[in-house]
Amino acid sequence: MNKIAYFECPTGIAGDMCLGALVHAGVPLDYIAQKLQLLGISAEYQLRAQLVHRNTQQATKVYVDLISDLPKKTQNPELDPAETESPTFDRRYHHHHGGEHSHEHSHEHSHEYSHSHAETDTEISHAHHRHLPEIEQIIVSANLPKRVETWSLAVFRKLAEAEGAVHGISPDEVHFHEVGAADALVDIVGTCLGLDWLDVEEFYFSTMPTGGGTVKAAHGRLAVPTPAVMKLWEMHRVPVYNNGIDRELCTPTGTAIACTLAESFGPPPPMQIHTIGLGAGSRNLSIPNILRLWIGERGFVGAVPPCPPPIESENSQLPFTDAQLPITNSQETICVLETQIDDLNPQAIAYVFDALFAVGALDVFTASIVMKKSRLGVLLTAICPPEFQEACETVIFRETTTLGIRISMQQRTVLYREIHKVQTKYGEVRIKVAKTGLSIANVQPEYEDCAQIAKANNISWREVHRLALQNWYDRSIAEN
Repeated sequence: MNKIAYFECPTGIAGDMCLGALVHAGVPLDYIAQKLQLLGISAEYQLRAQLVHRNTQQATKVYVDLISDLPKKTQNPELDPAETESPTFDRRYHHHHGGEHSHEHSHEHSHEYSHSHAETDTEISHAHHRHLPEIEQIIVSANLPKRVETWSLAVFRKLAEAEGAVHGISPDEVHFHEVGAADALVDIVGTCLGLDWLDVEEFYFSTMPTGGGTVKAAHGRLAVPTPAVMKLWEMHRVPVYNNGIDRELCTPTGTAIACTLAESFGPPPPMQIHTIGLGAGSRNLSIPNILRLWIGERGFVGAVPPCPPPIESENSQLPFTDAQLPITNSQETICVLETQIDDLNPQAIAYVFDALFAVGALDVFTASIVMKKSRLGVLLTAICPPEFQEACETVIFRETTTLGIRISMQQRTVLYREIHKVQTKYGEVRIKVAKTGLSIANVQPEYEDCAQIAKANNISWREVHRLALQNWYDRSIAEN
C-alpha cells in the first residue's frame, strides 16, 4: 500500500500544529515522548496534549513547555476558554503546571520571531544557543529510526539554509537561538517520528496563506511573512494566497517541514482517506485555526499497482476484472483569465510568465492575434485555481499595459497521475505516469531532473531522458 499524507493548511502551518494533527490521527503521545528522550534534552521541556475547541470544532493541541519559561507563563485571553478550563483530556510528560505558554522567543541570527501560532510583547531568551552542527550531532547520536533521522536532519538543514541566506552567512554559522532549543527539536523530530509511525511514504501540502501584520523580533518588529519563511517559499516556488487574516500563520519551523517533505503544493492527490488528524493552533481566528492532516492510500477504490506499459497490451487497453476497477478521471474548476495586448514590449512577456507562475498560475500561454486597426498583438491567457484569481489579476494589471481582463470559470478533466522514481547510472529521475481507466496514457521523465543530470555529467538531455524511460519500462515489465 502506498500510504500518503496531505496537509491542509487553511490557517497556515507550525510545528506544534503538525504534532497535534499527528496525535489526533492516532500516533501515541507516549511513543513520541519516549523516542524524544533519546535526544538527551528531556530536562529542558514538558510535552503535553489536550483536546481544545477552535470556533466550536474540536482538535488536539500539543504543547512544548520549556522548563526555563515556567516562571514567565501568562494567560492568553484570545484562547478558547474550553482549552484552559475544562480540557477533554490532558496528557503530560515530566511535571506539569497550569496556565498557558505560547512559544515566543527572541534571538539573533535566525529565527528572530515566533515559531508557533501566538505572539506577545514579552521577549524570552533561552539558555541554550545551538549552531547547526550541534543540532545535527544531537539527532545523529539519538539512535532514532532511520527515516526520522534523515527527515529531521534535512528539515534543520533546510531551515539553516534559509536563515543563512537571509543573514548573509553560511548555514553552519547560523546562530540557532530558538531553533536549536528544545521546543523546535521536539516540533521537528516529533513530527518526523509521527509520520514514520504512520508509515507515510509521500507528503503533499496545500497552498499556503501568507498572513499579515508584524511579529515581535529581537531587534524590533518584522513584517509577516517573516524573512525565513519568504526565503523558503522562494527556494521551493511555493504557491501562496491571502486569506484575509493578519497574523503570523506560517512559521519558519512549520514551513521548513513542509518545504523539506513536500512532493508538491496544491490540491490533494487522488486518495482514499483512512484517517483525519486535526491539529490546533494557539489562537482563535475568524476561521477554525486547525491544520487538517489527511492520511490515506493513493488512488481510488480498486486502484491497482502500475499497469504494464502500453506496448504490452493491445491498443493500450486492459480487460476489466473484479480485482481491477478502472481509475476514473477527476473533475475540477479552474479560472481562465484572458487579455489582448498590442502595446507591450515583447521582452516583458517572459517576466509576466514568471510572475504569474510565482503567484499560483497552473499554466500561462500567448497566441499571436490581429486586433482592431490591423494591429499585431498577443492574447495572454492564464489558468489558475479560483482562489488565485485575484493574485493573477494583480500581476497582469501591474506588469502589462492592459486595461481589462476577461474571466471565466471552466471545468477541466484531469488524468490520474503518479510520480515514480527510477535510478539511472547518472542519478535518480522522477517519472510522471498518467493513467485513464486501466491503461497508461502517458509516461514522461521530469524535465528538470533530466536537465540537472545532463549538466552535471556533460551529456545530452535526450540521453538522460531515454535512459530514464528505458529503466521505467524495464522495471514495469519485471514487476508485471
